[in-house]
Amino acid sequence: MPDAKTQPAFPPPLSEHVCRTIYAANLAIQRIHKVLLDELGITYLQYLVLNLLWDCDNQSVSELAGQLELEASTLTPLLKRLEAAGYVSRVRNPEDERQVLIGLTDKGRELRGSAGCVSANLARRSGMSASELHALNAKIRELHDRLVAPVNDGDT
Repeated sequence: MPDAKTQPAFPPPLSEHVCRTIYAANLAIQRIHKVLLDELGITYLQYLVLNLLWDCDNQSVSELAGQLELEASTLTPLLKRLEAAGYVSRVRNPEDERQVLIGLTDKGRELRGSAGCVSANLARRSGMSASELHALNAKIRELHDRLVAPVNDGDT
């Protein structure tokens, strides 16, 4: 239970909630990305998966899900659609048959060259330089990491 002496009596206005600002910014980013992603024939989440694979090919479903902070069962239908579109292959790990490895196909690797426009468009639309966007991303990542870090001393 919060200590009444240290807590404000009322929550701040919605415009001052960090969560609302990040949520709204995320929605705006997805709307901006959607136009270009539609042209590429992929969804935002598929774009995120492909980015992970462009950085490190042949990852297990659980590795991809962990990096995206999703359940593997949520990711599986999306991966099947990427496979049907010819961007990835799904194969059993020969070292552990329980794992499915996701690897890029030639078509998936080629898409990387076209997908660079997505980030460039965000930079253009935001009016921010690459270094400004990098610094902003670092601060948001720091916030995220602090929020998901193990809780100490009974804090919630």
